Amino acid sequence: MTHTRIASRDTHSKLIGYLLWLFGFLGAHRFYYGKPVTGTIWFFTLGLLGIGWLIDLFLIPSMDRQADLRFQAGPTNYSLAWLLLTFLGVFGIHRFYLGKWLTGLLYLLTFGLFGLGVLYDFWTLNDQISMRHARRGIFND
Repeated sequence: MTHTRIASRDTHSKLIGYLLWLFGFLGAHRFYYGKPVTGTIWFFTLGLLGIGWLIDLFLIPSMDRQADLRFQAGPTNYSLAWLLLTFLGVFGIHRFYLGKWLTGLLYLLTFGLFGLGVLYDFWTLNDQISMRHARRGIFND
């Protein structure tokens, strides 16, 4: 008989979500919760001209629950990685945090690969962390 270990799945923080929501007209909170398509739309439309941004004030709790279920929990802190990416991404600080020293140095020397690397990480950071946790076998018996 196989059983699965139940662990805390609080991978994302509502507090960080609301902090990023303050910059929500740029889609930061949507990227954080693993919604890169709508994050990009919010970025280019200033949060759907502010209307979507205001609506998201009430949607953050459900986005937080969805992210907690979707992404693998583990030792790397999603919120810290996202704060580092959002505010220091062009310097590659989030990459150093993830142990990716070579690309961290590359980002540092090229301002986040001229912004394109930072954009890539906005689209993929949650998956990068989740896959890292899955490879470590956090939930394997």
